[in-house]
Amino acid sequence: MKKKIKKKIKLSKFEKLLYSLAIVLALASPISIVFSKATLSKINFEVEKKKDAIKEQEKTNESISMTINELASLTKIQSVAEEQGLSYNNDNIKRVTED
Repeated sequence: MKKKIKKKIKLSKFEKLLYSLAIVLALASPISIVFSKATLSKINFEVEKKKDAIKEQEKTNESISMTINELASLTKIQSVAEEQGLSYNNDNIKRVTED
């Protein structure tokens, strides 16, 4: 029976470094993908919260605009003027025109 002679292949320092780097990258890639997905999910959640806040502020602004329009109406101005003792006299109104 013949004995099989096993040859030991010696790796150079560069090859060892290359294999080590490949293993590190193979392990780090899934971790970095999960981390980036989690970060993206968190940012999307914050964006949705900001959109909701913007919609709520737009509703508030619309409500305030309606209140302003109600308070600036001619009938409201006339009622407040009468409460203050003022009266409407058409003869005292002067019209200024540009020609």
